[in-house]
This record gives sequence, C-alpha cells and structure tokens, in this order.
Amino acid sequence: MTDAAALRSRTRALLAAHPPATTEPLDFLKARFDAGLAWVHYPTGLGGLDAPRSLQAVVDAELAAAGAPDNDPRRIGIGLGMAAPTVLKYGTEEQKRRFLRPLWVGEEVWCQLFSEPGAGSDLAALGTRAVRDEDDWVVDGQKVWTSSAHLARWAILIARTDPGLPKHQGISYFICDMTDPGVEVRPLRQITGEAEFNEVFLTGVRIPDAHRLGGVGEGWKVAQTTLMNERVSIGGMRIPREGGMIGPVARAWRERPELRTHDLHQRLLTLWVEAEVARLTGERLRQQLVAGQPGPEGSGMKLAFARLNQEISGLEVELLGQDGLLYSDWTMRRPESVDFTGRDAGYRYLRSKGNSIEGGTSEVLLNIVAERVLGLPAEPRNDKDVAWKDLAR
Repeated sequence: MTDAAALRSRTRALLAAHPPATTEPLDFLKARFDAGLAWVHYPTGLGGLDAPRSLQAVVDAELAAAGAPDNDPRRIGIGLGMAAPTVLKYGTEEQKRRFLRPLWVGEEVWCQLFSEPGAGSDLAALGTRAVRDEDDWVVDGQKVWTSSAHLARWAILIARTDPGLPKHQGISYFICDMTDPGVEVRPLRQITGEAEFNEVFLTGVRIPDAHRLGGVGEGWKVAQTTLMNERVSIGGMRIPREGGMIGPVARAWRERPELRTHDLHQRLLTLWVEAEVARLTGERLRQQLVAGQPGPEGSGMKLAFARLNQEISGLEVELLGQDGLLYSDWTMRRPESVDFTGRDAGYRYLRSKGNSIEGGTSEVLLNIVAERVLGLPAEPRNDKDVAWKDLAR
C-alpha cells in the first residue's frame, strides 16, 4: 500500500529526474502524470497510484516547495472537475487512456454542453437531438452558458436519442469534438463586460459511437456524476481562512477605519463566521469524497457559496461607499479562466450574480437538498412518465 513516505520518495525522484528549473513545464507535467502523481487516487497507469485521495496533499506540498509548475487548474477546471470523474467512472479503457492524460496536463481544454435556451432549469427537458447513422451519431441543437467553449478541444454533451421515452430516459452522453465544422461558438457578453461563456450551435455534428459514455439512453445517470462533481468543484473549492470573497472585505475593514459603522460591523462579523463555517464544511465534504462519489451534499455547498458571495460582495460595495461603485475594467474580453473574486469590488459584485445560476440554479438545488438530504416529500411532477415528444413546449 502506498503511504506518505513512499509518495514523498516518489515525488523527490520525479524532481531529481526532471528538475523544474530546467524542464519545460509541459514535459514536467507529463512526467508527473506518468509517475502516478497527478491525482494519486486515480488508477495506476491513469495518472494515479490507487492511493488514498487524502495523500494528494503530500505530493502537492513537495512539488510546491520545489517550485514545480502546476497545470493551471482554473483554466482547465471543467476538464478536471467534471469531465475527468465522468470519463473515469463510465469510460472504456481506451477512452480513459485517450482523454485523461492530455486533459490533466492541459493540452486539451474541455467544456460542458448541457444547458439549453429552451429547457431552462429543467435540464432533462433538453431538445438537442442525436440520431444514429451507422457507427456515428448526428447531432443538431443549441446549447448555452458554455464556459470556455471558445478554448475547448472537447466537450461533454448530453443529447436526446429517443424522443418517444420520458424525458429522463431518452438521453445519451457523448464526447463531442469542438473542432467539427458543424460546431459554431458565439460569445455571450456578461454584465461584467467580458464573455467567459458562450452559446454553441450544433449542426450535423458527427460523433462516433466510440465517443459515447455509458449506454444508449443512460445519459441522465451519467450526467448525475458530472453534475455532482460540478457542484463540489464550484462550491467546495479549497481555500484558506479569509480566502474567497470575505478576504477583500476583511482587509478593507482593517486598513480603512474611517469606513466602519456599527451596522456594517455586525454584518461583517456574521458573514465572516458563515464564510468560515462554509470553508470548514467544504473540508469535511472533501474528506467524504475519499470514500466514493460525491452526493447531494455538494448541492448544499454550492447553495452556500452563491448566497455568501452575493451577500459579501454587496456588503463590500456598501463599505467602500462611492469607491465601491467603481469598475475599472469594463471591457469585452474572452478570458481563459473563470475569476470569481478578482479585480475590484465592482467586478466582484457583478460577477457574483451568476453564482446562483451556474452549476444548477439555487431553486433547483434547494429541491435537491430538500428531497435527497432532508428526506422531504418530492414536488408533484406530472411529466415524469410522459414521452418527451408529447410534452408541451
């Protein structure tokens, strides 16, 4: 069994064979993956060593102390947090070996083709069609809110393969080539001025059946793995104390005493405590992941993340007064990564508005927590057993 001492030894051997100061970053990352030190809890040969997930911190500490390059996780977060766990659980051995290494080292960026303009928060009502044509599937439809589509080489895609079945049953899950000539990506400009996500039009896109994950019609089951991992990756990110949104507010409070009022003091204390509770809960959730796949608890973390970000950024704008209204960089940009907390207070306030939509709306997540965590009765669903083609749209 691999223990902490063995991992330290293995990491130091990697550093000796590939000194970070003289090795190209991509070459170092490839060597790290091949040594099983990318994500130690993954299988041997797929970037891991079948070791406990908790031991990843041992590797990361050794590499950070040596100044080793990382794989820029913010840039490839969708691949790392959503695509990789799904490929690992449902992919064939050939799919795992083809996709996981270039995904982890950052050679290939991934995006997520799930949401649609006509389905709203009811993802299972999606209308993008995939029709079988011998060894391929031909896909037509439209997706929206697709972060990093302008950078992506691959996409995880769910599409309807049997409209005669109820909406949750007639869906299949695919890996889509974003360089296919039938894929068109258009930017969606946000309230922040930038366009970090997009709408994507699919016209006659051909996907080989070898790029299907899970069985035909099992797409909803496969998608649950993606969605649960997405909510953990958004709401359960590892941050230090006073990391995230609460950090800039606490610093402003300490450094600018002229801004302080009793009312703002009480609100800051309350939000500071709630942010710390959320941070520690996230640590506990990550410990639970060691034992298996994420559950509905990730939905609760993502709910807390969205509410806290919006309340804290609102408090920051009030605290700073007229300075809080400034937004110094309202320009059309196509960023390579999502930035929840960067730049100034005006940006943070505007960007946080999307936190209650992305990764599942807060309303949908409240239902998940109510039904799957608290065990409350489910809401009536009159369309559950109706064929998708017969639903009113």
